[in-house]
Amino acid sequence: MLTAAEHRISWPLHGDATRLALSALALLVIGLLAMASASIEFSARTYGNPFFHVQRYGFHLALGLFAAFLTWRMPIAFWERTSWIWLMIGLTLLAVVLIPGIGRSVNGARRWLSLGPVSLQVSELAKLFVIIYLAGYLVRRHDEVRSRWSGFAKPMVVVFLVTLLLMLEPDFGATVVTAGTAFGMVFLAGVKLGQFLLVILSCAAAFGMLVIFEPYRMKRLTAFMDPWQDQFGSGYQLVQSLIAFGRGEWFGVGLGNSIQKLFYLPEAHTDFVFAIWAEEFGAVGALAVIALFATLIVSMLRIGRRAERSGRLFGAFVCYGGALMCSAQVFINIGVNIGLLPTKGLTLPFMSYGGSSLIVTLMMLALVFRVDREQHHG
Repeated sequence: MLTAAEHRISWPLHGDATRLALSALALLVIGLLAMASASIEFSARTYGNPFFHVQRYGFHLALGLFAAFLTWRMPIAFWERTSWIWLMIGLTLLAVVLIPGIGRSVNGARRWLSLGPVSLQVSELAKLFVIIYLAGYLVRRHDEVRSRWSGFAKPMVVVFLVTLLLMLEPDFGATVVTAGTAFGMVFLAGVKLGQFLLVILSCAAAFGMLVIFEPYRMKRLTAFMDPWQDQFGSGYQLVQSLIAFGRGEWFGVGLGNSIQKLFYLPEAHTDFVFAIWAEEFGAVGALAVIALFATLIVSMLRIGRRAERSGRLFGAFVCYGGALMCSAQVFINIGVNIGLLPTKGLTLPFMSYGGSSLIVTLMMLALVFRVDREQHHG
């Protein structure tokens, strides 16, 4: 029989880290099933191989696990010391992808770099690098952020530059997630409420202007408010998504039995994979996925809170940033699927087909696990 001490040694994760690992593993399994089911017909027609996207998901998962292992191996002190370098790398990638002939354009957006068998969506890496940079800045300038306007304004200049490059791609979804994550991290660092609200209101006004002065964004907004008004035009995608939720009822039609994935719902294996999951597993299956995401995010926040209480501020801000980034993407993606938000191309972590998103999400989790490990083992 193993003693209690031996049990603790044999399982290296503790409390919230265990919940984080189990929820992430469950979401990976569900993600593979959901994406496989949603993509099988599309893969068969487009590539002549019904398992094309499943194989690509497995390839990206292997890359992501390898990248996560390398990330986890690096001490948190290394990431804190090099945080500004990662920001420079992120800005460089965002600039390089805009160069014709280097950045790959799809549907009018120039967001990808082709690196052999991998298409890297640089905005995904940029979001992670902004979190690492801001975590380092908030540690170095902690008192200034709390007491002086300059401490709040300086990182906002960096965030503005990143979002400007993202909008040039354009990638409105990544812009919202990056800016929202940055604002949340600065708020949790203790910035004065008046300064925070002033910047938030200014950014909200700016985003509103971006919508008003871009016809395609305004069209998406009006379609979201009443998709049935133009159900075969601008509201088509949302209408088909809502039909998928309606067909699922409480317990769904069963794995693989979705009708909407048969070319009725566009982007079924990427932006709208949650709708297909809800059709096949019903409201119960959809709520189970939401519960897993809630467990994942709360576990990250709790690990960050413990790190903050022990004085490990960089690790705490990394955890907070990761939780904010993940929760923003989950809220926006599911909100779009159910008609709560305007249609916006943004992946659902673990579940949507998107190699860069999966790799970066796993790297983010590896950083959180590293914070937890150093919290318990020094």
